[in-house]
Amino acid sequence: MSQNTLNLSQKKAILLLEDGSRFEGIAIGKIGTVGAEICFNTGMTGYQEIYTDPSYYGQIVVNTTSHIGNYGVEDSEQESDAPKITGLVVNTFSEDFSRNTGHGSLQDYLEKNGIVGVSELDTRLLVRQIRDKGAMNAIISSEDLSEDELQRRLAEVPSMDGLELSSFVSTKEPYFVGEENSPYKVAVLDLGVKTSILTHLASRGAYLKVFNAKTSFEEMKEWNPDGYFLSNGPGDPSAMDYAVKTAKEIIAEDKPLFGICLGHQIISLACGISTFKMHNGHRGLNHPVKNLISGKSEVTSQNHGFAVNREDVENSDLVELTHVNLNDHTCAGIQVKGKKSFSVQYHPESSPGPHDSRYLFDQFIDLIKS
Repeated sequence: MSQNTLNLSQKKAILLLEDGSRFEGIAIGKIGTVGAEICFNTGMTGYQEIYTDPSYYGQIVVNTTSHIGNYGVEDSEQESDAPKITGLVVNTFSEDFSRNTGHGSLQDYLEKNGIVGVSELDTRLLVRQIRDKGAMNAIISSEDLSEDELQRRLAEVPSMDGLELSSFVSTKEPYFVGEENSPYKVAVLDLGVKTSILTHLASRGAYLKVFNAKTSFEEMKEWNPDGYFLSNGPGDPSAMDYAVKTAKEIIAEDKPLFGICLGHQIISLACGISTFKMHNGHRGLNHPVKNLISGKSEVTSQNHGFAVNREDVENSDLVELTHVNLNDHTCAGIQVKGKKSFSVQYHPESSPGPHDSRYLFDQFIDLIKS
């Protein structure tokens, strides 16, 4: 355990929200000051998967489950090479862990990766405030800064509305996943892809080439893939004309195309469907979705602050609604009419769970086979 960890109980931290709300707690992670949009995740487990999901880039995450850090961290539970969150807010933080397979404490992990956080806050109260007033910018500081300085730094945090972030988390150079002699080749447009998505595709016989978010369709096509995948990722999809153009060209080619979360929004925009910023987003492991084609319901993992306009989908001649979120009836999935293209607004790979929606990977491979 680091010396910083031993002294954490003596270090105060401040959380300041855009609406003027101020919370005091105890510092965790790195000592410092960070600002970003604040959001909450309702998952009862899987905190390391949350922190390393590139879709959270540029956000402060509030964990609603009360105990964080108690099972440490493990290398196999990374969804990317390092945490992508900007900051962390928790209720009870454990500096010790009790899992035999754990590789270290969460405190050392956060400190090593430069993540600033605050604990010992009433996260129930905080989440109720975000639910009522909506996602907003916030700042965490464990430094000795004046109130005026905190307010100044908070005012400098950009709005998530209109913010393009995929280019910050996408791979710089193409790389391969899977076995080269696999029966299918899938080109992945990395908008902020999670490792477990690539694992699921590779386990179903796909050899993957992962491309930078701004790669042109022509460059991807040169690899001669059997299908295309548009990944999850952070930021506002309406600020990503480059990806929308690529999606339009893939759909016109009529090769199998599968999109998840941000990829779903990009495919929708390519078909003339608008997107919007949600009041507080969907983030957690317990969102019910109905598959309108099969009639079955699924418990899903979700992480998005933007959504596809359901009214536009229902009035479109190009796409049809396939999945609906049963909590608020927003669009949770579409397919392009007459094309081999479909997408969903949730995470079928859902690591650590639930696993109700993993059939969607099989559906994509079946499209490639057909």
